Amino acid sequence: MVRDGYYYGFALLAAAALIAWFSNPLWAVPAVLLAAFFLWFFRDPDRVIPNEPGALVSPADGKITAVMPVTENGVSRLRISIFLNVFDVHVNRSPISGIIRELRYQKGKFGNAMNAASAEQNEQNVVTVEGEGQTVVFKQIAGLLARRIVFNKRVGDHLQRGERVGLIKFGSRVDVFFDGSAAIAVNVGERVKGGSSVLAHWNVERPLAAGQAGQARRGAL
Repeated sequence: MVRDGYYYGFALLAAAALIAWFSNPLWAVPAVLLAAFFLWFFRDPDRVIPNEPGALVSPADGKITAVMPVTENGVSRLRISIFLNVFDVHVNRSPISGIIRELRYQKGKFGNAMNAASAEQNEQNVVTVEGEGQTVVFKQIAGLLARRIVFNKRVGDHLQRGERVGLIKFGSRVDVFFDGSAAIAVNVGERVKGGSSVLAHWNVERPLAAGQAGQARRGAL
């Protein structure tokens, strides 16, 4: 469980105990139910991280709402948008192994994360990771209910694919931008899990076996 869950959950349980002590215990039921929700909401399950070369994993749990080509700063890329509702796990993970090259926090609105404009107008944290021969950018975008974006890493930190990096509290959205040469592995409407669901694959050259390498050399002569 994310540490925040203990803060919210135990604070509400303490409040429920005080309410039950000084008044009717039935009045404490809403606080107990809310505490249970927070303890459940901030769950942080372990995930099996794919180890196949060239795999781009989902940085978040949620529903794929867009898979489309975009142009950012004159560069053509693919974008996959993932919408997290209030019932999804909200822990975010790194989509690839690599080094954080840039972090950019942008203040903004708290509009509906399903709206296309939220990608530019909403409060967000933009992370650029370079590794595995690729540069991947992902945005933690606040939604209608989200009021805090958490990111626990710094520029220069080395991340492993699927490593926990932060969370967005309550409903939100995460966008992933990457090279258009990748083969998309998901469809709009599909549900994915952070760290374990593969969004796309890049072609990775595998080293030739000794016999194959010899044949390749002889063929080149």
